Amino acid sequence: MTSTRRHRWLRWPADPATPRFAFGADYNPEQWPRETWPEDIRLMREAGVNIVSLAIFSWARIQPAPGTWDFAWLDEVMDLLHEGGIAVDLATATASPPPWLTTLHPEILPVTRTGETVFPGARQHWRPTSPVFREHALRLAGALAERYAGHPALTAWHVNNELGCHNVYDYSDDAARAFREWLRDRYGTLDALNHAWGTAFWSQRYSGWDQIQPPRLAASHPNPTQQLDFKRFSSDALKDHLRAERDLLAGITPDVPVTTNFMVMGETKGMDYADWAAEVDFVSNDHYVVPGPQALDELSFSAGLTRGIAGGDPWFLMEHSTSAVNWQPVNRAKAPGELARDSLLHVAHGADAVCFFQWRQSAAGAEKYHSAMVPHAGPDSDVFRAVVALGRTLRDDLAPVAGTPNEQAPAAILFDWESWWASEQDSHPSSRLRYRQEALDWYSAFLALGVRADVVPLGTALDGYGLVVAPVLHVVPDAVAKELAAYVEGGGHLVTTYFSGVVDENDHVRLGGYPGPLRELLGLRIEEFAPLLDGERVELDDGATGTLWTDRITVTDPAVEVLASYAGGTFAGRPAATRLPAPGGGSAAYVSTRLGPAGLAPLLGRLLTAAGVAGELPEEARGRVELTVRGAYWFLVNRTDEPVELPGVTGEVLTGALPVPPRGVTVLRR
Repeated sequence: MTSTRRHRWLRWPADPATPRFAFGADYNPEQWPRETWPEDIRLMREAGVNIVSLAIFSWARIQPAPGTWDFAWLDEVMDLLHEGGIAVDLATATASPPPWLTTLHPEILPVTRTGETVFPGARQHWRPTSPVFREHALRLAGALAERYAGHPALTAWHVNNELGCHNVYDYSDDAARAFREWLRDRYGTLDALNHAWGTAFWSQRYSGWDQIQPPRLAASHPNPTQQLDFKRFSSDALKDHLRAERDLLAGITPDVPVTTNFMVMGETKGMDYADWAAEVDFVSNDHYVVPGPQALDELSFSAGLTRGIAGGDPWFLMEHSTSAVNWQPVNRAKAPGELARDSLLHVAHGADAVCFFQWRQSAAGAEKYHSAMVPHAGPDSDVFRAVVALGRTLRDDLAPVAGTPNEQAPAAILFDWESWWASEQDSHPSSRLRYRQEALDWYSAFLALGVRADVVPLGTALDGYGLVVAPVLHVVPDAVAKELAAYVEGGGHLVTTYFSGVVDENDHVRLGGYPGPLRELLGLRIEEFAPLLDGERVELDDGATGTLWTDRITVTDPAVEVLASYAGGTFAGRPAATRLPAPGGGSAAYVSTRLGPAGLAPLLGRLLTAAGVAGELPEEARGRVELTVRGAYWFLVNRTDEPVELPGVTGEVLTGALPVPPRGVTVLRR
């Protein structure tokens, strides 16, 4: 997806034409005595830090009371950083309202779907649609912009922080009013809304806009399209706040780029970042490793999706962790080598900035057990030594890589926020379906086979991809169906899965049999879903095991190839996975059950062979080493705890070694 706005990268205060990686962290000097600040600058220089994000949670310090401003401490910190050669990504500080504001204006506090007020005491306790909050937030952002517009350290603006992390869904009266206006803009008339929402069901027909509410706690399942539209609205409401701060900043400092940190990771799904990307000058992302057997796969998947959202432009890794976090059930420290490996895997996928939360590990507060560049143990620690080594690698070894684009992979996974939202709503065939997990499983299968796969948002041009997987593409408007058909007719090879093509953009079921507008393309028809119970499994005749879902498939085109059939159960002998060759040399394949990474890999291997797509690494290294290509540079990421040989792979080693060290990254210029 190409940004509709002009891409602008960091405004470096000196020598802007020299390629470099940004390296640093969130910096929270207000948590520490003033005498700590010069020591911070000295250690930053030792570590190779050249940028920090500043003032993210500083509203109460900057504006201690209504009409009272304290910029003296921030002036001093900005000057110290500039003198130390460190640029500043300056936050608007609007992420967490100060106590005086919520005391004077409790009406800015969010409300849950059950009617409970979200009180102060943590962060992000504000309504995205509150006009009172917006007024105070813009006043603060404007005061910061006016004061630091000409400061030589200022390299970018950081709007708010992790927008929607804790307040994406607000059910307050402010939200209700804004939701109605959003619906007016979308539908125009109540007749159009009533049709889209299917309000003939359960006597829900509206005769006045004021009758419409957010999907608050109801006696049973709220209207599905109302729920889907509220998800769309909630993402748009946060986007509107982003625009408001951005436009104010651009009016005062038009030469300073503006960003905000997305959270492309795990199950963070409330914000449609593919839609937001055009609103920032460069995409930024926060990512934290999700423990489990697919932890490294998920990191790579999220970094790849961030690159897809950024449309191939360089992007900014705003936050990740040097070691343990504080918010998981069990917070494990990273093993030796993982700090650098995790960081460089983001770089491999197009990040031109590597930053952490945070610079100095807090001694108090909710995140005091979250790791940092300078841990509680101080600079005489393995963590800080690893930080210094990473800074040196980025500065001395990899600087030529900065700014280089990623080479398009031979395959892609198509990712769609609306299908994610809609496929996991209530009153569905199964509440166990997890959209992102299915997409991640396919990505893990690509990694196991050693085949590079991009992760791209719906709407991305598919030209040049030999094979495209569209897992659980549940919402398929007519235009999307035509694009997929054109891709296949043009020689592309499409793969989709269970619960795809089922509804249109209004969450209305496509009648005539599943998968709706994809039936002819796939050469099959499904009359009824057959999800599986917890613990229930079904064997396939190729040795794979399916869980979660099955379909009773009827083949409607004699040219369909049955790739695998059910070996037992109700559908024994019926197709489980199919492929229909197209006249133009392409094909469309369907997988009707969840196979998991291990079960998908052999099937995907057959599909890749048919599509003429192969891995680029020696066979013995596939699955053990991930390859990502940026321009002339090969990033080889060891996914194991043992060194990995790469016979036949040569090039100038920029960093790392051959064989690739355990948990290591080797970068070659080829």
